[in-house]
Amino acid sequence: MSSLLLLLLFFFFSPSHSLPCSPSPTPCPPFLSSPSFPFSSIPGCGHPSFQINCSSSSIIINSIPFLILSISISSNSLHLSPLLPSPPFSHCPSLPLHPINLSSSPFLLLHNVCHSLPCFLNSSSSSSCSLSYFQNQLLSQPHRLFTSCHSSNHSCRSHPHSTNLLLNTSFSVTWNRNDSYFSNCSSCHGVCAFNDSLPSKPFLCIPFGNSHSSHRSLLLALFFVGVFLVLSILVVALLRRCRPERGGGGGESATAVFIQCHFPRPPSFSYEILRAATNGFDHRCKIGDGGFGSVFLAHLPDGRAAAVKRLHARPNTSVSSSSTSDSFCNEIFILSSVKHPNLVRLHGYCCDPRGLLLVYDYVPNGTLADHIHHKRSLSWPVRVEIAVQIAAALEYLHFELKPPVVHRDVTSSNIFVERDMRIKVGDFGLSRLLALPQDSSDEYIRRTGPQGTPGYLDPEYHRSFRLTEKSDVYSFGVVMLELVTGMMAVDTGRDERDVSLAEMVVGRIQVGMLHQVVDPMLMRHVERPALASIEAVAELAFRCLAGDQDDRPDSREVGEELKRIRNQLQDYLR
Repeated sequence: MSSLLLLLLFFFFSPSHSLPCSPSPTPCPPFLSSPSFPFSSIPGCGHPSFQINCSSSSIIINSIPFLILSISISSNSLHLSPLLPSPPFSHCPSLPLHPINLSSSPFLLLHNVCHSLPCFLNSSSSSSCSLSYFQNQLLSQPHRLFTSCHSSNHSCRSHPHSTNLLLNTSFSVTWNRNDSYFSNCSSCHGVCAFNDSLPSKPFLCIPFGNSHSSHRSLLLALFFVGVFLVLSILVVALLRRCRPERGGGGGESATAVFIQCHFPRPPSFSYEILRAATNGFDHRCKIGDGGFGSVFLAHLPDGRAAAVKRLHARPNTSVSSSSTSDSFCNEIFILSSVKHPNLVRLHGYCCDPRGLLLVYDYVPNGTLADHIHHKRSLSWPVRVEIAVQIAAALEYLHFELKPPVVHRDVTSSNIFVERDMRIKVGDFGLSRLLALPQDSSDEYIRRTGPQGTPGYLDPEYHRSFRLTEKSDVYSFGVVMLELVTGMMAVDTGRDERDVSLAEMVVGRIQVGMLHQVVDPMLMRHVERPALASIEAVAELAFRCLAGDQDDRPDSREVGEELKRIRNQLQDYLR
C-alpha cells in the first residue's frame, strides 16, 4: 500500500508526470515508438513473457533468445529468427544445439510454419564441420527444429546450396490476446504493470494525466498525501507497540515488525545463542544448502539438537533481500500456524541485523533424496509408506487449512526422514496462501510468478502463472516416479530426450515399457505379484503429471489411492 502511494505521489509531483512504466520517447526497434501492451522494454511492466531487449531487437522465450524481425499487433503475430553463435568455420552452418520448445510459453507456431521449413542435401561443404547428432538430423528433418512439428506435417523441399536458409528464414508465432489473463489491460488508457499481490487482477492499469485534468490530479494528490500521513502515524504507533526488547542500537526492520505482531508467535532466540550453538556457523556443522539459506546442526543450551537455517544475506540487491525476508516471514507464518506429524515443527526464530535465522526439528536421517539416490536401501513397502505420509501432509495443507497452503517446492530434497523412516515435509520458504476467486465457490487459485525446482515445476503453472493445489500434486507425481525408478528428477547425464524424469517415464508408460525404468533393486528383491503395486504407483504418478491441472487428482484422492495400494501390498506380504 505504501509503495503504491509513493508511486502515485511521484507521478503527481514530478515535472513530467511520468511513471516507471511510462512510454519512452526513444524508439525500440522493431517498434517505431515505445512497445505497447503486452510488450514492454521495462522489467515489471507489460506481460512478463513479452519483455523486449531494445538494443538487440530481441525477445527471450523459454530461455532462448530470438531476433524480432517484425511485429504485427493487429494479427497478434511475431516474426522471429533464433540468435545463434557464429560457427567455427565460415563454410559451416549456424544450427541450434537443441529443439525449440514453446509449450510452456504463451506463444504458438502459426499453422503453416511446419510446412514451410526447407530440407538440405548433405553437401561436402559441411562434411568437415563438427555437428551434433541433433544438428545432423536437422539438415534432413527440419521439422525437428520445433517440438510441436511432426514429420507427417512436413513435405521435404531440398535446397542444396544454402544450409543457412533454414535459420535465415523467419518463422511466425502468435498468441491469444482474448485470453482472460490479458483482460484487465485490454481497455487500459495508460500503462500496465505486472501485479502479483492481487490474484484477481494480475496487471495494474495506471492511467496517464493530461492537461485537462490538472485540478483533479491536484485533489487526488492531496488526498493521497493525507492518507499517506495517516498511515505513517499508524505505522509509527505499531512500531512502538510491537518493538521487542533488544540490546544494542539499530532500528526495527519490516521483518521484525511482522514477526512481533504475528500471532501465534514462536519463541525468539538471540543471535549470540544460535551462533554459539552452531560453533560460529562452522562449515563442519553445515548439514544442508538451499536456494534461500544454509542449514546447520545446533546444540541448544537446554541440550536439544536442532536444525538452524541461516538465510542468505544479499545486502546489495534489494530484490533478493526482499525475497529473503518474504521467505523468512512465510515460513514463520505458515509453520507457526500448522500442526501435523508429517510437517516439520518450528521451534523459534531470530530476527537480527546480522542474520535471519529459523530453528526447526533436527531430523537426523537425511532427506528422501539421500535415501533414493545415494544410499539406495529403501524397500518397496517402505517407499509406499513414505508416499502415503507425503500425501497426508499435502492433504492437510490443501484441505484442512482455510485458505489452503500451496507448498510450491515439493521435492525429494525437501522431505526429511526420521530414524524410524517416518517423514516430515519441510522448507516452506516458497509457500503461498491461496485466495478464493470471486467467481468460484469451491476452487482456490492465485496468480503469481512461477518459482520452484526444475524438474518438479508444474508446466501449466509455468505457462499461465495459475497457482493451485494441483501444482503440488504435479510435484508429488515426480517424487513418486523417483520412488519407483530410483532416478533423479533432472539428470543431464541421461540421453537428451530423457533429461526430465517426468517426460521420460510418461513416455515409457504410454508405450507399455515401464519395466525399462523401474529401479533395478526393486526388480531384484520384489516378488512378481508385488510388482502390480509398483505399476499402480507409477500409473497414479502418471495421472498426477497430466498437462491440464483439471485432469489431475487432488491430494485427497491421491492419498486414498496410495492407502489402497499399501493395504493390498500388506495383505500380500502377510
